[in-house]
Amino acid sequence: MAPLEATTLSGQCAELVPLAHEHHDGLVKATMDGSLWQLWYTGVPAPDAMSSHIDRCLGLQASGVMLPFAVFDKVTKSVVGMTTYLNIDLAGPRLEIGGTWYANRVQRTPLNTEAKLLLLSHAFDSLSCLAVEFRTHFLNHQSRRAIERLGAKLDGVLRQHMRMRDGTLRDTCVYSIIPSEWPAVRSNLKWQLEKPRSQTDPLA
Repeated sequence: MAPLEATTLSGQCAELVPLAHEHHDGLVKATMDGSLWQLWYTGVPAPDAMSSHIDRCLGLQASGVMLPFAVFDKVTKSVVGMTTYLNIDLAGPRLEIGGTWYANRVQRTPLNTEAKLLLLSHAFDSLSCLAVEFRTHFLNHQSRRAIERLGAKLDGVLRQHMRMRDGTLRDTCVYSIIPSEWPAVRSNLKWQLEKPRSQTDPLA
């Protein structure tokens, strides 16, 4: 399989566009909405590290193991975060959806749900992936609950998987969705988007 081509994924409220340096200022502004880089259990780049973070992501894209996106809110036409396909294994193919973060103002909104639907739809329906992974810190309980509500299954926990910026060691929970599970996951995500906001899970 050829390396994944940069592509734009567009829905009603979210648009995922190939990451570029022109998104730098918008991404910096997004991180400042909630001081996201101060969350010790995540890897959100600090404002002064955003340029080098973009360089790193584009370098990994050039090597074929990552496809990074800037996430736009189509209502405000502003950058509100990032997400990526990473750990791409073209032999499967299989990949991980991760490196995801959003400005505080769009967290727990339909934008996040639609972005996941766009990414999973492309992975399964266009790329025919054998599996799509999600990984998160063992102690990031909000992220784990959100992943589990997608319908992803826990494959296991990688003990002392990586070192965090503060020097602590991260145990990583690895989840996945496989093609036989995708129709139910897709239906659930579409239902989340269509039901009244008063009924929407506040952590979705």
